[in-house]
Amino acid sequence: MARKKHDDGAAAPDTAEEKPVAPVEIKSERAWQAALRPRTFDEYIGQRELIDNLRISVRAARENGWPLDHFLFAGPPGLGKTTLAHVIATELGVNLHVTSGPAIDHKGMLASLLTSLGERDALFIDEIHRLTPIVEENLYPAMEDFKFDLFIGDGPHAKAVTMPLPRFTLLGATTRMGLLSAPLLDRFGFHWQLRYYEPADMTAIVLRSANLIGVPIDADGATEIARRSRGTPRIANRLLRRVRDFAAVKGDGSIRGPIAASALDRLAVDHAGLDALDRAYLSVICERFDGGPVGIEAIAASLSEERGTLEEVVEPFLLQVGFIARTPRGRVATAAGYSHMGLSAPARAPSGGGSQGRLF
Repeated sequence: MARKKHDDGAAAPDTAEEKPVAPVEIKSERAWQAALRPRTFDEYIGQRELIDNLRISVRAARENGWPLDHFLFAGPPGLGKTTLAHVIATELGVNLHVTSGPAIDHKGMLASLLTSLGERDALFIDEIHRLTPIVEENLYPAMEDFKFDLFIGDGPHAKAVTMPLPRFTLLGATTRMGLLSAPLLDRFGFHWQLRYYEPADMTAIVLRSANLIGVPIDADGATEIARRSRGTPRIANRLLRRVRDFAAVKGDGSIRGPIAASALDRLAVDHAGLDALDRAYLSVICERFDGGPVGIEAIAASLSEERGTLEEVVEPFLLQVGFIARTPRGRVATAAGYSHMGLSAPARAPSGGGSQGRLF
């Protein structure tokens, strides 16, 4: 079964008192992610409505012997899209083949992938919005009719050959739903936008991960890490490792509330989960561009950052918590964003419609 790094939509125990398991041995980043990744729906924490719907679809496919419909998962990085693909394959009892849009750079690569699939296997394509147009067009008949058209030879002697494919399930993941073409979207039977995780789910994820790697942690320590993790399991697991280091050097190895808060302060992750880049982004809008509106290209140039990084990593969370707003003329800092930066908002600043109070 092919494996690949990525999302950590981790599950978790309900309480800090759950019986500990033997800690896993971590030898690499990939091993770390694989060790903390939930393997079944029962282990998966959060995204409850999505999981309930998937349970029904997967059970129907498994019990009736038909291939699961093609599913598309969208959302910011780190919310569990790759994890969901692994869970679905495990629950179906089929092999999962993992690749990414940029890796399928020509039609022959796609043909090789599709012909290597077994009956009812799952093919996961991460960053599916980055497929080239020619590859995408050849994917349509494979998704609809389980056939692949291939030309053998060149020029007037070329011969079209239709290759039958096994009935498979395509699981796609994207951080940029808007970049997917309408024909490709129409061929997925199920679309779902993953949301940032609720505080209780994030705390449970931290507790589970700490239990798996054998790090003592109390409820206050888990909560402190969870609330600074931007509602994102991958970030929570990364911060857990950094706090573990501080606890081992500055304390007795146990992660408690004060040591977690001190470590995260030193790592420049503030109480809302914003890091140095997030605060620099807000600072540029508030102070250099008088709160906006300002275009994303101007912000990227001011920060010497790629536009894609800002749009895919920084902005989704700032929009979610209501620190910025997107307008037809550009990005605008809200009153909540000014307040977070310790600045006085101008009277024209929008109040912000995020869920800062609800999420964190």
